[in-house]
Amino acid sequence: MSKRIQSFFQPIPKKPKVGPTSPDPSQPSNPLNIQHQHQQQELEEQEEQPPPLTHHSSYPFPIPSLSPHLSKALTNISTTLNPPKPITNHPHLDLLYFQPLLPPQTAKTLFYFLRNSLPFYKVQYTIHRGKTPTKITTPRFTTVFGVDATSTFTADQEKTTLLDTKINLPIPKTKYKCNPRPIPPCLDHLRQVVQTATQTPKDYYNFILINYYASNTDSISYHSDDERFLGPNPSIASLSLGAKRDFLLKHKPGVEAGSPLKFPLASGDMVVMRGETQANWLHSIPKRAGEGGGRINVTFRRALVVGGTENYYRYNVGDGGVWRWDDKKGRMVSVDEEGEKGIGSG
Repeated sequence: MSKRIQSFFQPIPKKPKVGPTSPDPSQPSNPLNIQHQHQQQELEEQEEQPPPLTHHSSYPFPIPSLSPHLSKALTNISTTLNPPKPITNHPHLDLLYFQPLLPPQTAKTLFYFLRNSLPFYKVQYTIHRGKTPTKITTPRFTTVFGVDATSTFTADQEKTTLLDTKINLPIPKTKYKCNPRPIPPCLDHLRQVVQTATQTPKDYYNFILINYYASNTDSISYHSDDERFLGPNPSIASLSLGAKRDFLLKHKPGVEAGSPLKFPLASGDMVVMRGETQANWLHSIPKRAGEGGGRINVTFRRALVVGGTENYYRYNVGDGGVWRWDDKKGRMVSVDEEGEKGIGSG
């Protein structure tokens, strides 16, 4: 990492501490007031501290943790959770629809935090239609964290150490072509919230994929998440943050037809696709006319074998450069290009 990029992540200088106001000698001292002053001072000092950064050799730059306020808001979700709507009155469809999972202010704060804090990628890959190669550029920004069920990360956040799940020993260096990345604490907290809300076993979701739709022209075409590495009847939770976008579902060709469905997902809404859904239905986020703000989609899933890890990193990280959000420019910028000029320069 270049010195200029490193300097971008240095802690914000602390403000000078201001001691409690000296008591008026003409007034009797009140222990409760003094205790309150100390507590208030401690809270102010905590707010001044920037969230700690998670360093890992597989991250292109350090990833901040959640602020205490946002962390507390997510922790409290389970006490204010609205029950989901089960959508099961269509053939081979099993959905849970949380409307919403997160309250508006928490969803808004989380959207800005994730957009500002995570590395994103604009992946390019080649497909072959017959003998003709076609280069595809993913029409959205993507990123991914996690590893399949055959491996697990050690607790050491400073090293990329993967252990074989069965024998608890380091895996061979040749096991993966890609470079799996552990789920950072900020996303792990969100994963725990989702697992609690969906009554999913602890650590069931071992992958988090994130899409950033920068505008209404960013999209994802009809597809199903029915890869063999997910196993039969996978559960996939999909949380929306930011601008409202339509989530469309339709039956696969040749499958017993049901009516197409549309869910206008607002910020904080979540859909969980379970059971036979992936085997029989397709889903998409289509382009929209006009201007629209950015949208982040956080998906939680479980990959069972090595092929899942290779697939997710190939199509969500790829070989391209790293992008991150620049508040001054109001858009994603290339970290490599900005590193040459100074990150965040106008």
